[in-house]
Amino acid sequence: MTTLSATTDWQLLAQKALSGARLTMEEALAVLEADNDEVLPILQAAFTVRKHYYGKKVKLNMIINAKSGLCPEDCGYCSQSIVSTAPVKKYTLLDKDTLLAGAREAMSRKAGTYCIVAAGKGPTDKELEQVVEAVKEIRDTMPLKICACLGILKDGQAKKLAEAGVHRYNHNLNTSRANYPSITTTHTYDQRIETVEEVKSYGMSPCSGVIIGMGESMQEIVEMAYSLRDLDADSIPINFLNAIPGTPLENAGRTPAMTALKVLALFRFICPSKEIRVAGGREVNLRTLQPLSLYAANSLFVGDYLTTAGQEVTSDHHIIEDMGFEIEMCAL
Repeated sequence: MTTLSATTDWQLLAQKALSGARLTMEEALAVLEADNDEVLPILQAAFTVRKHYYGKKVKLNMIINAKSGLCPEDCGYCSQSIVSTAPVKKYTLLDKDTLLAGAREAMSRKAGTYCIVAAGKGPTDKELEQVVEAVKEIRDTMPLKICACLGILKDGQAKKLAEAGVHRYNHNLNTSRANYPSITTTHTYDQRIETVEEVKSYGMSPCSGVIIGMGESMQEIVEMAYSLRDLDADSIPINFLNAIPGTPLENAGRTPAMTALKVLALFRFICPSKEIRVAGGREVNLRTLQPLSLYAANSLFVGDYLTTAGQEVTSDHHIIEDMGFEIEMCAL
């Protein structure tokens, strides 16, 4: 534990965040290294920032796994990668009617954002056109924010998605620059940065986040938050590794719930005005402390993830209600 963490007034960090100032590395590490007895004061300070920008509203997002298990990448955390032996469904890109049905399901779950996610290095032109057709109809018929996550885009593809009406594009940094080669070798950290910058240039809102629990140091967690602040990502999903048997990271331990809460608070302090989303792995890492995450985060995924199960959507609705928050029904 740093000396600073034992003496920090967490509300001063909140005020610094609200002023637009960047936390120092020492201040940021103090949050992550604080004694667990400090978690409630840290969350209260994070809530000061969260409430300033988002009140007590919670944004809900739903994923559809639009193409599964056919990925040539070697990402160590992913059950769909070429190096994974996990038993996952394998199918090509879903047709338009199925993507539209997913959008209707998102609305039934009170999700304001519908996320179309396809495994792979990047979409073919044919796959992109399938997504474009579905997006156009969703935009014409439903009041949903649409997020696409299709991998690394080729020339002209970002423009087509933007013209079709995609509001947001997700491409996670996942880990720190230094840790990246230990997680995947089939593409680079810089390619991920370039993709986010590309979608920004066509007016799509950048969504980029991390996966905590892949061997990174505390300092690297801070560096991830700094990187996303510098990238000006509007939406930041914070995933906590759900170690899947058959993947290279199958033996990685879970992130302790108290540590996960400190990570969420840190990202709120460093990226104060951004949508901070508690994403994959929250059920198995935060466990019974999931409700406390809303003091720092203002967004949740509801339903299942790509190849792992989420919890019943009614449970998420009850958490929001019981904590005195309310669902933001329309994200537009």
